[in-house]
Amino acid sequence: MSAPPVRDPGLQPERTRLAWRRTTLASTVAAVLAVKTVLHAGVSAPRVAACALCALLWLGFLGCAHRRIHALSASPEPRALSPRHATAAVLCTVALAVCGAALIL
Repeated sequence: MSAPPVRDPGLQPERTRLAWRRTTLASTVAAVLAVKTVLHAGVSAPRVAACALCALLWLGFLGCAHRRIHALSASPEPRALSPRHATAAVLCTVALAVCGAALIL
């Protein structure tokens, strides 16, 4: 009886880690542009609230991404992304995009 073959993940964990970093950078740019829009267009209570919401969503996504990047770096065979963390990352990303669009309009 032979042992099951060992899975070679190749460069997949590295590509995934880089994708998380790239998405984090994109969300950082979106949050910074939201702040710039608020400061440039004039400060008002709704704009400041939307900007604060963008910042909170950015921090939420940053936490999810940091947790996943750490998990990918911790072992040669990382665990799958949990549905809870995947949902949180998607909701933060979509909500940040909606917030940014609301600030532009």
